[in-house]
Amino acid sequence: MNSATEPRATNAVVIVGSANIDQVLRVARIPSPGETVMSAGLSIARGGKGQNQAVAAARAGASTVLIAAIGDDEFGRRTRDGLADDGVDLTLLRTVAAPTGTALIAVDDNGENTIIVEAGANSHLTGLTEADILALTHADALILQLEIPLETVEAAASAAHAGGTTVILNAAPIRDLPRELLDDVDILVVNEHEAAYLAGSGSVSDLARAVIVTLGAEGAVLHQRGSADISVPAPKVAAVDATGAGDTFCGALAASLAEGVGLENALRFAVAAASLSVQHPGAVPSIPRRAAIDHALSTGNRQP
Repeated sequence: MNSATEPRATNAVVIVGSANIDQVLRVARIPSPGETVMSAGLSIARGGKGQNQAVAAARAGASTVLIAAIGDDEFGRRTRDGLADDGVDLTLLRTVAAPTGTALIAVDDNGENTIIVEAGANSHLTGLTEADILALTHADALILQLEIPLETVEAAASAAHAGGTTVILNAAPIRDLPRELLDDVDILVVNEHEAAYLAGSGSVSDLARAVIVTLGAEGAVLHQRGSADISVPAPKVAAVDATGAGDTFCGALAASLAEGVGLENALRFAVAAASLSVQHPGAVPSIPRRAAIDHALSTGNRQP
């Protein structure tokens, strides 16, 4: 990355976040409490919000750096090899004395899912190094989520904001957030449930400078202080699996913004990418590449 006196990197996205291995079970329906259902199959693939978003940004054309923690185990090696294949810069990927994070995911016949995450190595992603801070302050965009320690999220947001990097926070899994963190955020990405939780009785637009609320099959809406809301509908597609769609959205959004695209057009690019991802199973396996996103935008958001 650049030294403190060098110019900002071109089309660069940094992600500080989680890296997991997903174990996905296909079920006819999500079980109710106390109910047992049979699975139609098990698949194992890379996941975790940080890894998903890094892959999405890289496949969308951004120069991408992932700051994350994995274990010295088979899942960790699988994660590192896969990220390298996707062209993600792994210079700042840490190997720690804890197992690689895992997620148990049930996906029903309608493409809906439930997810249980064991943080593992992700909980050891603490204490940003000088190299970490240098990377995120020289990037065009930083993406953060909440599957790593909150103090790490706060430190990264603060350093990036001070350095003039666009800070994107995907507030998931949802939790209470300090006002100081939100003040460092340029773009807050939440779903309807997360937006309602954070806003309480107040206005969603007061949460950050720009707030994007993702609406699943309905697309997304952008709220900006002092401006009219902008809604971007999603195309009608046959959804197979929604796992990782929100992360695909965030990675594609950051990649588009890093190219200097305006927020509204970046939003359309992100909606197109997410709409493509739900048409295939898995988190990382379903993330589209740039050519497919461009084709979808030019042909009504359908894959070639």
